[in-house]
Amino acid sequence: MDAQSRLLLSVIIPARNEEDCVGDCLWSLVRQQEQGFELGADWEILLVNDGSSDGTRGIAESFAGVTVLDAGPPPRDWTGKASAAWTGTQAARGEWLLFTDADTIHEPESARRAIAEAERHGVGMLSYSPRQLVKGLAQRAVMPLIFGDLAATYRPTKVNDPASYVAAANGQFLLVRRDVYEEIGGHAAVKSAILEDVELARIAKHQRLGLRFRYAPEQVSARMYRSFGAMWQGWTKNLALLFGNAPALAAMRLLQLTVLAGIPLLMWFFATSNLIYRGDPSRVLYREMGIAALGIVWLRALWGFYSRVTKSSFRFRDVVWAPLGVPLYAAMLWQSWFRLTVLRRVEWKGREVTVRG
Repeated sequence: MDAQSRLLLSVIIPARNEEDCVGDCLWSLVRQQEQGFELGADWEILLVNDGSSDGTRGIAESFAGVTVLDAGPPPRDWTGKASAAWTGTQAARGEWLLFTDADTIHEPESARRAIAEAERHGVGMLSYSPRQLVKGLAQRAVMPLIFGDLAATYRPTKVNDPASYVAAANGQFLLVRRDVYEEIGGHAAVKSAILEDVELARIAKHQRLGLRFRYAPEQVSARMYRSFGAMWQGWTKNLALLFGNAPALAAMRLLQLTVLAGIPLLMWFFATSNLIYRGDPSRVLYREMGIAALGIVWLRALWGFYSRVTKSSFRFRDVVWAPLGVPLYAAMLWQSWFRLTVLRRVEWKGREVTVRG
């Protein structure tokens, strides 16, 4: 690449059947040139059409200045997303590469601020966890549970600490300097990984190339799923990879729910039943003390449950429904473990992916 053709940033969007959201994503990116970030002179937007059968390609072509590429069928041992991202990098001219999903909405000047943040912290890779937009009871009940556990498992303080082994990234917003991307081997190094974003982050951190990760609602938001079926398929594809022991986590969450639901029932039974007192009024005090002790245990369990869920950074009106989502979350965890560990294959957007390793 000659010096005259270089740009500051290339935004690369792998997209497969995203007609319901890609327009909003591209609009949010194109409007950033209104803040002096001139499309075509300072940066470029590359949408890589990954075999879409809907109107994704046509919508992208309707945006002036957006370059539309076709990924073609993924090569053997490649996932579709890794192949599409790799296709985009081969045409990209930016010194920085921003990989983002078609379901994201970018705030004004977010790209410029992200580059400045990466340079300020001296890192070669920067990833944001977006503000998640949810709709419907199922999403409001389950998503805070998942993101609460993710926040506890992949704490930014640990991810950002070079001395810690914990590494994480979110493919919805993954910014990487080109020389760092090339040094770690790019998406070719993670071509068969289902969680290619996390694997890229692990390589970058292992090679001490600088990694920064944080929750950034002021920069980007995302609505991951438009239907219950998409949410089920999406999370069962990767939950067992994100958490070390998915069945154990499912059992722990169900035990928490049993405690939260069971203690009030037990308190009600003790308060209304006279069977255990056998007509002895002197035992009333012990009954009241027992009920009070159970109440304290219940309050402690409730506090512990919501303390973890609120780490998701979801709004209170969404977090409050989390107990209702526990059975569904546990089912997702178990199904993800079964697919990835026993069947060793998952499906996403009409493609079957074989789990290797």
